[in-house]
Amino acid sequence: MRADGKRIKSDADPMYLVAAHFMSKRIDSMNMITIDIPFEPMNKYLNAKRKEGKRYSHMTLFITAFLHTLAEYPALNRFVINKKIYARNEIAVGMVVLKEGKMDQHGTMDKMYFKADYTIDEVDQIIKEYVDKNRNIEDENGTDRVVRKLLSVPGLVRVGVNLFKFMDKHNLLPKKLIDLSPFHASAVFTNLASIRTGQIYHHIYEFGTTSLSLAMGSPREVPVRKNGEVVFERCMPIGMVMDERIASGSYFALAFRKFKNLLEKPELLEHKPERVNTEC
Repeated sequence: MRADGKRIKSDADPMYLVAAHFMSKRIDSMNMITIDIPFEPMNKYLNAKRKEGKRYSHMTLFITAFLHTLAEYPALNRFVINKKIYARNEIAVGMVVLKEGKMDQHGTMDKMYFKADYTIDEVDQIIKEYVDKNRNIEDENGTDRVVRKLLSVPGLVRVGVNLFKFMDKHNLLPKKLIDLSPFHASAVFTNLASIRTGQIYHHIYEFGTTSLSLAMGSPREVPVRKNGEVVFERCMPIGMVMDERIASGSYFALAFRKFKNLLEKPELLEHKPERVNTEC
C-alpha cells in the first residue's frame, strides 16, 4: 500500500507486469519523441483572449491539454516503483520557476495539483498562484527548506537521500514527504521557450515516481505536406520522454495525438471533457 497510488495487478497487460523486471530502472525504459505543435492556432487563440482581458500562457494551454488527455488516457498517470506498477491517485505536475533577477541561476522546483476535468480558467489560476509563490527571491518553498536542512550538516544529504530512496522503494515514505517532493509527480513540464532555447529530452528521475517529462522549446519552422506540396509551418516543439513500462506504444501514440489535436483547437479547453475515464 502506497500513500500516492494503487497497485495494478490483474487488469494490466502481463507483458508490462514482467517488463518492470527486465527494465528495473527508468533509464532502461525511457522512450523519446518530439511533437511539433502548430504555433498559429495557439497564438491566434491567446491573442483573442488577451483582447477579452485573459492573459493565458502557452504553459497554461499545454498543461490543460495534458489534463484533458489524461481524462481519456489515464494510464499516462501510472508509475513504477520496485518493479511494481501503480495507478497514481492524484494528478501532480512539477515545474521549474526561475527566481526574479536570477536568470543565470537555477530556479526552484515544486508541483501543482489538478483534476483531469479542469478547464483552462481553473488551470490558469493555479499556475499563476504557483509562479507568484515560487518566483519571489526571498521566499523558499517546502522543497527548498528540506534541501537546505539536508545540506546544513556535512554528510547528511547523502544519508538522507539514501534513506528517502529506501523508504520510497518499500512504500514507507510518508505522504507529507511525497507532497514536498517534486520528483513524485505525474509529469514534469519545462518551458525552455521562455529562455529562447530549443526543446530537449529532459530525463525522468530515477528517484521518485515521475513517468513523463515535457520540455517546450522555441518556435521553429517545420516542413509539412499540404495540398500536395511541402511548405514550412511555424511550430512549437515539445521534447517528450516517457517510461515505456506504464503503457504500450500504441497507447502513447493515441494519447499524444489527442494532446496535439487539443492544442490545434484550444477553444476546446474552455470546457470540461465530456467523460473522465477512471479505468487505468
